[in-house]
Amino acid sequence: MAQISRDQVKEMMAEVMRRQNKVLPESEETPLDEIGFRSLDFSELALRVEDELDEELNFDAPGLRSIRTVGDVLDFIDELQKDL
Repeated sequence: MAQISRDQVKEMMAEVMRRQNKVLPESEETPLDEIGFRSLDFSELALRVEDELDEELNFDAPGLRSIRTVGDVLDFIDELQKDL
């Protein structure tokens, strides 16, 4: 089964931000609220990942609530791929 690398997910995240004339910072420690990455943006990113994997990601609300930084998003997507 194919997996998407962390760098590929980061590039997808940057694309979502570029569409809103925003820039994804280099630091994975950057809080999402500082860069304006919202839940709708996460949903768009998740859909892009699903399209690339041709698999549905299964995640729950409690897991989403723990996401605070760029790195948290990348870690979360990495974990979801392990369950495929």
